[in-house]
Amino acid sequence: MVMSDIEEALALYEYSFPPELIANTPASPRESARLMIYDRAHNQVCYDTFDNITSYVPQGAVMVFNRTKVIPAKCTLKKKTGGTIGALFLEEKSDTISILASGSFQQGDLLEWVEGHTFTVLQRDQKEAILQPSFPMKDLMALLEKFGEMPLPPYIKNSPLTEEQKRREYQTIFAKKKGSVAAPTAGLHFSKELIKKIEQYGCQVAFITLHVGLGTFAPITEAQWQKKELHTEYYEIDHVTANLLNDAKADNRPILAVGTTTVRALESSFQDGAIVSGQGSTNLFITEDRMPRFVDGLITNFHVPRSSLLMLVSAFTGREKLFELYRQAIAEKMRLFSFGDGMLIV
Repeated sequence: MVMSDIEEALALYEYSFPPELIANTPASPRESARLMIYDRAHNQVCYDTFDNITSYVPQGAVMVFNRTKVIPAKCTLKKKTGGTIGALFLEEKSDTISILASGSFQQGDLLEWVEGHTFTVLQRDQKEAILQPSFPMKDLMALLEKFGEMPLPPYIKNSPLTEEQKRREYQTIFAKKKGSVAAPTAGLHFSKELIKKIEQYGCQVAFITLHVGLGTFAPITEAQWQKKELHTEYYEIDHVTANLLNDAKADNRPILAVGTTTVRALESSFQDGAIVSGQGSTNLFITEDRMPRFVDGLITNFHVPRSSLLMLVSAFTGREKLFELYRQAIAEKMRLFSFGDGMLIV
């Protein structure tokens, strides 16, 4: 059987791991998570904890964080027949919303949510659907905050965390702008105390926003691979941050992105040799043969096999080296994925 182009590509980003290494709960305190440090200039690897990250980053570097805020996007909708549908809110579209849903329903169905709030199904395409709410769109976020559930990734099975704990732990401490259905997980390792320590050490801290969509975790399609374009995500970078970053780059100070989402935002806004402030949407697909142009180093978690996130990280290390690092991390029993440990690439 002949493999398709995308299957051949994904096979190169496959790896195996013991399922017990998937972290179901975060490190506590946050900065006690383990950290693998890969020094590219000297091809050296060492291990520590996030609390000591200042021992491994250059003074004068700028660490850039994603301040998007995860919304409690999971909800249960009830059909007239009494059956239920598990739904995940994805985004607002004018006066409608898009969801990812499981269960049996079709165009024209009326779905009840809470306190008399209903949706009419306007369109369904496999697992995605467009719904028309019976209430003003401006009320949606408040209702999700009140009745929604935090959307932990599907590989976190039987989480012992309560809903209150999920809302606290699956959120960065600097989260500000609502809009994500998944956390920028590299940022979960940072506490207020650690950020203060980083600033006292001599690094600057900057913030951008990129709203993480479900496409971040969705399988890469053949069309995406052929076009070298991913799902679209909204981002914004304010004028002050853009100037700070451009000045730092002009002074040859390293730019360290905290998370793959931050890399996407910065690389998408990099035009004519500088970061351009403003709002935009990005479908940028960063791979080993499409190197970052602005970002110098990366702080990231360990990512699931065959993912676009894994491909992005390979742009900083090369694919073969990345899998050598992953084999070492697994041998060291580092915790994997969203609530897991992390890696610093400098």
